[in-house]
Amino acid sequence: MLYNLGSLMVRWKWLVIALWTVAFLLAGVLAPQVFSTLKSGFGRADTESQRAQTILVETLGASEAILTLVFSHDTLLVTSPEFKAAVEGTIAEVAQDPAVSQIVTIYNSGQPTMASDDGHTTYVLLALDATIDQGMDLYPDIREQMVAPDGFQFWVTGGIPIFSNLNTAAEEDLQRSEAVSLPVVLVALALVFGSLVATVLPVAMAAIAVVMTMALVFLLGQVMDVSIFVLNIATFLGIGISIDYTLLIVNRFREELPGRDRADAVGVTLATAGKAILFSGLTTVVGLSGMMLIPFMFFRSLGLGGVTVVIISVALTLTLVPAVLGALGERINSLRVIPSARGPRGIWRGIAQRVMRRPLLVAVSVSVFLLVLGIPFLSVKIGAPWAAVLPRDAEARLGWEHVEASFGPGELSPVVVVAQAPDGVLLPDTVGVLYDFAQRMATDPRVERVESIVTLDPSITREQYQQMYASPSNALRPEVRAALAEMVGQDVTFFRVFLAVSPVSDEGKALVEDIRAEGVGSGVVTLVTGATADLDDSVSLMYRNFPLVIAYILAVTFIVLLVLFRSVVLPVKAVIMNGMSIFASYGALVFIFQQGHFENLLGFRSVGFTEATVPIIMFGIIFGLSMDYEVFLLMRVKEAYDETGDNTESVAIGLERTGRVITSAALILVLVAAAFATSDVIVVKAFGVGVAIAILLDATLVRALLVPALMRLMGDWNWWAPRWLLRILPGG
Repeated sequence: MLYNLGSLMVRWKWLVIALWTVAFLLAGVLAPQVFSTLKSGFGRADTESQRAQTILVETLGASEAILTLVFSHDTLLVTSPEFKAAVEGTIAEVAQDPAVSQIVTIYNSGQPTMASDDGHTTYVLLALDATIDQGMDLYPDIREQMVAPDGFQFWVTGGIPIFSNLNTAAEEDLQRSEAVSLPVVLVALALVFGSLVATVLPVAMAAIAVVMTMALVFLLGQVMDVSIFVLNIATFLGIGISIDYTLLIVNRFREELPGRDRADAVGVTLATAGKAILFSGLTTVVGLSGMMLIPFMFFRSLGLGGVTVVIISVALTLTLVPAVLGALGERINSLRVIPSARGPRGIWRGIAQRVMRRPLLVAVSVSVFLLVLGIPFLSVKIGAPWAAVLPRDAEARLGWEHVEASFGPGELSPVVVVAQAPDGVLLPDTVGVLYDFAQRMATDPRVERVESIVTLDPSITREQYQQMYASPSNALRPEVRAALAEMVGQDVTFFRVFLAVSPVSDEGKALVEDIRAEGVGSGVVTLVTGATADLDDSVSLMYRNFPLVIAYILAVTFIVLLVLFRSVVLPVKAVIMNGMSIFASYGALVFIFQQGHFENLLGFRSVGFTEATVPIIMFGIIFGLSMDYEVFLLMRVKEAYDETGDNTESVAIGLERTGRVITSAALILVLVAAAFATSDVIVVKAFGVGVAIAILLDATLVRALLVPALMRLMGDWNWWAPRWLLRILPGG
């Protein structure tokens, strides 16, 4: 079938080229608009923290979108008239914005806790009448309305500014990674092919794949939420995979062309290398689609974007590339820039033969080495950083860290405890339960202070609170009525528990777990939200679904390879070897980013844990990409085995014929991944470093050493499958 497809592409080459050109031009109109449709943040899922937040919004009218304005002066005190005038002058214009529903300052709230201990810093809470997504759209215009007062340090921080800064950093990273990777990829391709025409073709396919993917992402963004980070993964895979697949096709075409006419050479190329690309693309799609099983917009977007770019890359490789090769023919070798780029292939046969002379020694040595590399992963500590994901000079990060240093680590991210009392919040018994809980929290060493309707005045006793709230509302003091209006609605109230420890620390997470385990008290339903709870809930949900992702990827990949190779042994071996290379790369990830090695070299500061999303993303991507090289190699081995029936000789021939192209393809992917290591966003940096290490290990130690060694040890058992299974497989 693929042979006939290749012949058809050659026969209708100009029509195929014209259709892809039109599609590319149309995509070029839509692609630049993609940034306007993408979303920041992680997305929502059905977690306790999200349910609690929904109650606060629907019952108490709490704002989802809050900006924190931080003012600091080296000499002026917050209480001075000059400081007050500067703050009020800065917010005067933005206060007139119809999207702003409330502004809370130390001056209009009378809250002394809104001034730092040294008296030189305060913050302002600016609430928007908007959802988080709407707030993201409103933020740039609102930020432009505010100018730092003369002599002051001024930052805008909080969830929305952090995600907005993340948007900006992601766009800059994308431009930087493309600028870094494309020149080195061109040089690498020139070394591989030796001719300018053959070098340009893979790069052109990569450009088409990326532009068309961005256009499709733009269209998807009209009907669903899509994460900004989809562009990073689409660019990485679009450049890397399109170049790899085109490289494989062109390499095989050049190999077949001397003894065949163009149509026949293209047909044989697609029947062999094209088949390998079709199945390797399918395994990559499987790996990436697994991320869609995690119920967050972030992962769904990455999976969707990755699957899209891989499908486009495969389609280009099986249609447009054969058409172009049919048009070029021998001219694919034109404009030679290096006298000879092919080099001897005998070196790879020699490696295979030397490995297969001592297969047990090589297999054990390489396996032990990979396992040792993975040992740091056994001490992995999964976490979710907050402002620390941003570049060091990002405004939102600077403002957040200044408040942490001036006020304490939990000032801007209190744990919010929602208390539902079906019989009524202000009944004496309920008030007593709320008071007891507040006192327990206030004496906890992990807590800085508690704000609630039963902590308005430390001099008021439990019994006095009960009596006070039993009184008619018109008998209450104005400040008490104001607190009730803000913090009580129907059968709901809440506590703000300000932490004395970092919100992302183990102590902060433990406090959330303790509150959930113990509850507020009898007769009160307790839900916990806030940044600490939300991040912890998100991580827990991710890793509760991760085993399902792993099982799905392993099972479907096994079936795909079973159909391709008609062997039970080869798919099992491929899955195990991929697992070993992933384990080793995980170990490197922990060693570098959690334990803090090579911080100066890579330009980051360790936060003491492994960012939660990276292992999941790496598994989905690396498993698929590593399987590409497995398929490329074993397809050539199987071709030789079908011809000779000699397992040992087939392995040598397979490595001889694919060693150079696999190494070249891997080098290109390593270069593209390494370009992402220049990112200022630590998540993207970790992804780039981790993927580069994994591909490097896979293309060298695994494919060049471990595969030949295990193939030699297994002998003809490599190709075994029960007869009943062979009869029901396609082609059986």
